[in-house]
Amino acid sequence: MTAALSFTAVNKTFHSRRKTVEALRDVSFEVSEGEVFGFIGPNGAGKSTTIKVMLDIISNYEGEVQLYGVSAREARARQGVAYVPETPALYDQFTPLEILQMGLAMYGVRRNDADSWCKEWLERFSIGHVADRRIRLLSKGTVQRVALAHAMVVSPKLLVLDEPLSGLDPVGRKDVVEILTEYKRQGGAIFLTSHVLHDVERIADRFGFIHQGRLITTRSPRDLVSERADQFIVRYQASAGFSATGDAIREGEYEHELSQVELPAFVSRLNEAGCRILTVKPAISLETVFFKILESGNAMGEQLITHRQ
Repeated sequence: MTAALSFTAVNKTFHSRRKTVEALRDVSFEVSEGEVFGFIGPNGAGKSTTIKVMLDIISNYEGEVQLYGVSAREARARQGVAYVPETPALYDQFTPLEILQMGLAMYGVRRNDADSWCKEWLERFSIGHVADRRIRLLSKGTVQRVALAHAMVVSPKLLVLDEPLSGLDPVGRKDVVEILTEYKRQGGAIFLTSHVLHDVERIADRFGFIHQGRLITTRSPRDLVSERADQFIVRYQASAGFSATGDAIREGEYEHELSQVELPAFVSRLNEAGCRILTVKPAISLETVFFKILESGNAMGEQLITHRQ
């Protein structure tokens, strides 16, 4: 089966008079049809460069990039590909309905029910009530939803989303996550970047962690957690006179890491002492890996994550 998106040994270096920056270093990965691939990393890690390469905004790179088997250097590779940037730049004199209608025209999508189809997508993103208001009058979160509806209305094969949940309130994020999950279920492929790591864990089938231009790993969130499934972190508020153990988070609040075998006895001890248990969660997550790699560099990332998929 042809991959929706593939990078093979991609390198990109930026040169200036003052310095040379290796933005991408031997980056290789694939995204399959019906898969959500979350691409995470700190600012400056290479996420935006990766997107610009696949969209042929940057073409002078080493290696090979293909979309559905066609080189990214060819315009036809992006047929059926929709992109939503972190900060969408929509024509603010138009309405959301007009924006979606223009999207259909630009992609050459002809439908007898074009108007009702556009309105249906606005409703799905809970913005049907602003269909005829000017973009300039809408909030940032609403504009973000318009941009996402604009991408979905053309029925793309591949969605490229740069921080799609940025600026959305909890209700908006829930709507978007549900729509993306349904899109994936129907066979659509999604490449997304996000700093909301909890949402990446929730909707991504796999994630790639890029740091300093190098793709450290591609894994599934479930596999990452299962590697240390016997380790847990208990966050609690210590009672007066209790000899607290673990790391102090704030005054009177602590986190203690321990094994599954030790967990029942420790919880009983907290209860007997009148401590308040706040959370019990697996010791490893995308967030913990993210910060450990930032604190300790790539070597720590390779120690935490022992193989690539």
